[in-house]
Amino acid sequence: MAERPIVSITHLSKSYRRGDQIVPVLQDITLSIPEGDFIALMGPSGSGKSTLLNLIAGIDKPDAGELLVGGEDITKLGEADLADWRASNVGFIFQFYNLMPVLDAFENVELPLLLTSLSKRDRRERVETALALVGLADRMEHYPNELSGGQQQRVAIARALITDPAIIVADEPTGDLDRKSAEDVLGLLRRLNAEMGKTIVMVTHDGHAVQSARHVMHLDKGELIPEKLVSGTNFSDVTSPPEIRT
Repeated sequence: MAERPIVSITHLSKSYRRGDQIVPVLQDITLSIPEGDFIALMGPSGSGKSTLLNLIAGIDKPDAGELLVGGEDITKLGEADLADWRASNVGFIFQFYNLMPVLDAFENVELPLLLTSLSKRDRRERVETALALVGLADRMEHYPNELSGGQQQRVAIARALITDPAIIVADEPTGDLDRKSAEDVLGLLRRLNAEMGKTIVMVTHDGHAVQSARHVMHLDKGELIPEKLVSGTNFSDVTSPPEIRT
């Protein structure tokens, strides 16, 4: 039985205006991402990787083509409906964490839940579970400037998970981390994919990070090179992910 695609893109194109010029970024992209997959998007700077990620996440809209995520054609949603869809279906992980400096770890993770009807007690239970999952149960009251880069990224991952999204998009999630912290974050992403079945789409330049993905897709000058199964990846050879501390 064929795997059900969580992302289905057909003849998608995207351009941006620069002064009087129209600059094409993505051209006639067609791809399918199965539910539960872990995809790495690679390509040179300016190839359209982050643009494609933003389109899948509903941050931006294409000029042409069909884009279905979880069976929903998000190109047809208005801005308000699209914002609601993003809040319920997509978890975001960024290179520079995007944490609120005036909020502690607990409050940063709780932020997406403030738009829901959950009670304060239910929010607390979810946040505590998410922070325990990423190994930061003892750092809930720490502010971003009191945490290492790796810890800040784990807070960001907990925030991305808090609404139980269908898909996690990660834009260079290890790009600002030292090797040890990067390995911890990659181990956590592998675990979320393998044990929780989370679909992950990750943009990266890091040849080591790409080994954590199940498939690699290459973009070059806005065109998609057919995806490749990651060859030679042996997950038993990769540093073990951090233990989940509860």
